[in-house]
Amino acid sequence: MKYRNIIATLLMLAIVVSTARADEGMWLLNLIGKNYKQMKAQGFRLKPKDVYNVNKSCLKDAVVVFGGYCTGEIVSDQGLIFTNHHCGYQSIQQHSTVANDYLKDGFWAKSFDEEIPTPGLYVSILQEIADVTDDVLKGTDYDKSKIEANITKITEQYKKKYSSDFHRIEIKPFFEGNSYYLSVYLDYKDVRMVGTPPDAIGKFGGDTDNWMWPRHTCDFSVFRVYVDKDGNPAEYNATNVPLKPKHHLPISLKGYKKGDFAMVMGFPGTTQRYSTSYEINNDMLSNDARAKIRGIRQDVLHADMEASDEIRIKYATKYSHSSNYWKNSIEANKSLKALNIVGEKQKQERAFENWYRANPMRQNEYKDALSQIQKACDADRDNARTLMYINECFFNGMELLMHGYHIINFVLDPEGQSKEEFIKECHNFYKDYSKETDYKSSLAMAKLYMEDIAVDYHPSFLKEMPADSAIDYMFTSQFVTKEGFDKFIESPTREALLTDPVISNFLAVLDVYRGFITASRTNDEMLTEARRIYTKGVNEMNSGANPYPDANFTERLTYGTVQDYMVSNYQGKKDVDGVGITTTGNTLLKHYTTTNGVLEKEIPGDYEFDVPAKLKTLLQNKDFGRYADKDGTLHACFITDNDITGGNSGSPVIDGKGNLIGLAFDGNSEAMCGDWYFNTKLQRCINVDIRYVLFIIDKYGNCQRIIDELTFAK
Repeated sequence: MKYRNIIATLLMLAIVVSTARADEGMWLLNLIGKNYKQMKAQGFRLKPKDVYNVNKSCLKDAVVVFGGYCTGEIVSDQGLIFTNHHCGYQSIQQHSTVANDYLKDGFWAKSFDEEIPTPGLYVSILQEIADVTDDVLKGTDYDKSKIEANITKITEQYKKKYSSDFHRIEIKPFFEGNSYYLSVYLDYKDVRMVGTPPDAIGKFGGDTDNWMWPRHTCDFSVFRVYVDKDGNPAEYNATNVPLKPKHHLPISLKGYKKGDFAMVMGFPGTTQRYSTSYEINNDMLSNDARAKIRGIRQDVLHADMEASDEIRIKYATKYSHSSNYWKNSIEANKSLKALNIVGEKQKQERAFENWYRANPMRQNEYKDALSQIQKACDADRDNARTLMYINECFFNGMELLMHGYHIINFVLDPEGQSKEEFIKECHNFYKDYSKETDYKSSLAMAKLYMEDIAVDYHPSFLKEMPADSAIDYMFTSQFVTKEGFDKFIESPTREALLTDPVISNFLAVLDVYRGFITASRTNDEMLTEARRIYTKGVNEMNSGANPYPDANFTERLTYGTVQDYMVSNYQGKKDVDGVGITTTGNTLLKHYTTTNGVLEKEIPGDYEFDVPAKLKTLLQNKDFGRYADKDGTLHACFITDNDITGGNSGSPVIDGKGNLIGLAFDGNSEAMCGDWYFNTKLQRCINVDIRYVLFIIDKYGNCQRIIDELTFAK
């Protein structure tokens, strides 16, 4: 999962409902006292201070930012971290070779010495949240430059309070810039890989099952945080020792039943639930474009990956990152259309207009907000599609072109990075690069761009020659090979740089891109201000509700219950694990799956549904050990009605007593509109059962040392 998840739709509908439901909302930890009564009624047995406390250990101390894009949780007093397999995937791929194929075979460190340092990977732990709205907005009248000046001033003040070089201070806007909160993090940069199942387990189901329920993926990986001998964050050093955390999550083997309390803590990336119908229409166009472009490129990558283990390993992370939001875009548009979210937003907009028109003072402040948003979206519609093509075809679809960007950026403006660091970064590029694969991808992207985008917006090299010739010429660059790059960087000159075909092509694309950015800057500023005013009005209109802001990769808490759901147009098989008794026109999707479904889905030799022989034997023999449920089955995954989005991947699913019962890893296709609108009947959070995780570590991986390190709830 990697981006948004939506909400303010019901906020706006406070005209219909007075408060948001307990299973909807991404709540700031320091404000959960407002939700405590609802949480307690649903089965929460802790206190707000057990979740967030600056002075004493609490749950927040066990939840980490993983790598800057996911969430993880500390599960032992020696800094052991669980996260999703797809979150650790880049690191797993980084350490894999044809000789040591951890993607295919998995990896289990049998001792601390075998744990693998992972350069570039870091985790962060939240130290404090503070409302700094008044200080940020003081004297600004919402002027952007003045706000930025105030943010800089406040940041410097907090740097004095937190003197460590490993403390990181962020101030982000909330409610579209009507509020600002400060977060202080402690960054840990020595993180080592401890264990991972093979792809056949950690990615079981592949793209076919991605964003789908029922699910049988054991989506986890294991890492450890190391610190210096004094317990402080430090860069990698062989003398570093495992972190002694303030808090780690105990694990429950008791399982769950329908209706049980479930809480997810983590770092949801982006939602846009205050979006209007005009913005959603544009987003749907962007989704269509992204899905089309990525689908074509992925076909190229997949063919080469199937033909070569070397290419498979090199492109595993690239393909995974691309395919995740390729399918997300497809399923999101299906859901947005099926649930008529544009129509729902239009109802909210009419309610907003009726509200402000009822009061002359409100009308003066809010009457232009929606019309300004509409005007900005209308003006941006064609630009947005072309920009999507530029980003996906050139910046994401041509690896060599973007490599050229990094080279020109360093050579012409080297400040902030040493030459040694830059060369190391470029050598890493070549480690996972195939000239032949990139050539095929680049040619496919060039042809697609020329077919779908008006010639006025073609970069000069595609105007001057056919796509085949343009790409052939680009691949005569000295930067195609590591040897060519090394020769250039020994004594780089501006002339040799700017005459290189990769660099000249990149600059041609940049000219087109800059033209769009310059033309849309004023429009974007108008949209930003109109959205701020509209959001302010929506929350004022719903003043009796308890609003929550859109996700922005700050730590949040969402609570709800374990729940199944009904669908009227289920397209999958019905007599299978996880699917319940059907009623007229409806299908019940159960709140859990078992490993029986792994055997049902098996397709020997298939890259998505192959089942490793050892796992198959364990499942057939029902050798589940203490990880079996009360009914004798081994539960694989379960669903809750928690409100999550991309960034929540790897988040702990916690029971009412603060114990870990699973890891969140996905959303369901029927409610992929969730970044724009939360549907209480359909939206579900898909989680891997912690017992399935431990079964794989113990029975499949034979890594008892990890099991021995954990704390189990009594």
